[in-house]
Amino acid sequence: MVPRNLKSAFYLVGEARPGSAAAPGRAWRHWCSRSAIALNLVCTLLLVSASAKAADKSEPETDRKAFQAFFFAKFPHVAKDDFGNGPYAVNEAMRKQWKEIMEFPPYEIALDEGHAEWEKPFANGKHYADCFDNKGEGVRQTYPRFIAETGQVETLEGAINRCRVENGEKPLDPMTGTMASLTAAMAESSRGKPFAITIPDDPRALAAYERGKEFFYSRKGQLGVSCASCHMSPAGERMRGDILAPALGILAAMPIYRSDWGSMGTSIRRISTCSSQTRALPLKADDEDYRNLEYFLSYMSNGIPIVGPGTRP
Repeated sequence: MVPRNLKSAFYLVGEARPGSAAAPGRAWRHWCSRSAIALNLVCTLLLVSASAKAADKSEPETDRKAFQAFFFAKFPHVAKDDFGNGPYAVNEAMRKQWKEIMEFPPYEIALDEGHAEWEKPFANGKHYADCFDNKGEGVRQTYPRFIAETGQVETLEGAINRCRVENGEKPLDPMTGTMASLTAAMAESSRGKPFAITIPDDPRALAAYERGKEFFYSRKGQLGVSCASCHMSPAGERMRGDILAPALGILAAMPIYRSDWGSMGTSIRRISTCSSQTRALPLKADDEDYRNLEYFLSYMSNGIPIVGPGTRP
């Protein structure tokens, strides 16, 4: 079990105001020096991360190692490959219910629709497969991607819509409907393949990653909470009727069928819903901040296998 003071210390780092890098470093040095039961690996990784921040240097791989080490320590009985299953990986009662649900997955209709849409040609005779590496088979784990030509991050939904527009078709709603069905089909073809997000040697790519990280840890909305407020230290705990999912692997099951939606939704829909639930003003579905957040979270989950499409309560 992770010591309570480890949770508190990590929460302090995670919730530090962006830009005040020195404070987290002091907090970790203070905790590591006093705690008799410190997990040395986690301490070392987080001290390195804090030092990098203090020096105003971005080291995504150091961030990723610390991020994953925190969750491996917090949930020592959860296999690395299982983190993509979110609350079903960390709560035994929910896992039993999930296994029963998965005998007849509620996303099957959407999955069939996605495969049918994928095979349907555009008016010009071309197909979605013509727009993607490997004809779109088994590539979901490489998204989001940084696109040098635009200088921005492109999500899988963005790539699908770009494909449509370039072939004379109208873009789809990036949150639900046909888009969710298409991404479900693409996710299925990548099941078992670990996230493999890259940050190219381009300062704009690194800046996008940093903005995604800042969005994750920044408090927002009337409730004054951040993504980390629910999905770091409190992960696995109950909020109202829900078990909070760990941030590690949180996008691996996307798109998902949620019972409270009664339909499929993409990661963008889930992020937008979270914004509303924290009483923050949701951004436009394809907003750069949302794309950068996906970039950060997906990079943090490198090595976690794709398990989508998925289902949630």
